[in-house]
Amino acid sequence: MSITTVSSREFNQDVSKAKRATSNGPVFITDRGHTAHVLLTIEEYQKITNKQESIVELLAMPDAADIEFDPPQLNYALHRPADLS
Repeated sequence: MSITTVSSREFNQDVSKAKRATSNGPVFITDRGHTAHVLLTIEEYQKITNKQESIVELLAMPDAADIEFDPPQLNYALHRPADLS
């Protein structure tokens, strides 16, 4: 595994090259000489996070039924008739 470092400018000019470089290891993207971002393949990301959930599974909120929500009742009207006089 090798680490590739590219500047933000190089990344913006050739995103495909940076994506191809992830097959050899992480790609560090620098901004003004400082490492700002890391580009990984999804497989590498899943290895280091131990997660294999899809975005659909994350957004589904399967535990939403367990959330207790008891909003207070309003004691006033939400709207008033318009005064057109």
